[in-house]
Amino acid sequence: MTREESIRSGLNDVRDGIALACGQSGRSVDEITLIAVSKFMSVQDIETAFNAGQLHFGENYAQELLVKASSPQLAGKPIRWHFQGGLQSRKVRDIIPVASTIQSVDRDSVIDELARRTDPAAPVDVFLEVNTGGEAQKSGAAPADAERLCRRLIQIPGVRLKGLMTIPPFLEDPEASRPYFVALRRLRDELRARLGASGDVLAGLSMGMTSDYKVAIQEGATVVRVGTAIFGARTP
Repeated sequence: MTREESIRSGLNDVRDGIALACGQSGRSVDEITLIAVSKFMSVQDIETAFNAGQLHFGENYAQELLVKASSPQLAGKPIRWHFQGGLQSRKVRDIIPVASTIQSVDRDSVIDELARRTDPAAPVDVFLEVNTGGEAQKSGAAPADAERLCRRLIQIPGVRLKGLMTIPPFLEDPEASRPYFVALRRLRDELRARLGASGDVLAGLSMGMTSDYKVAIQEGATVVRVGTAIFGARTP
């Protein structure tokens, strides 16, 4: 199997997995956005997935995102870039013109930069990243601080708060991730009620990766971020 065939096969397998999980939970596949996590993957790999119908791609590093998005092979294509890595405040200015969505907003300094740099005429979609596992080594806002940060984001004219994102602790059993997905869904519901959010404001749940995206969909995920199952193992 060629590299191109492997990527297309992986993409089809993930799409089938999404359909299966949706069927098990009484949901439509149209409710789910698949982000192909292309960190450390080549421009050629991204182009292969794009040609197979994949529009959403996720990157973890600002410089890598900028290089790929401006490459001759990808520039001008209707790719929806998602930035999902740890976000330094000083990188916000560089990311805003390129990323349609920032998945990893998690603290005041980043929100300050969003307020300063975003344009109401071209708003950027954001997710508040929540550290549901309470892991010290991971980024993400504490659940107790989520309401305050969401209130700040909602007030920025150039920002559309789309929902919450989480990366649960890495666990071998996909079922072990379920409590963290349930916690994020419940937090989302509580915040929408407290903030009086309507429509698609704070409606999304970005959760689930290669090992546990099916469980995440069963628990209400609207966005899943899958890399290895599509592109194979990463080599920095």
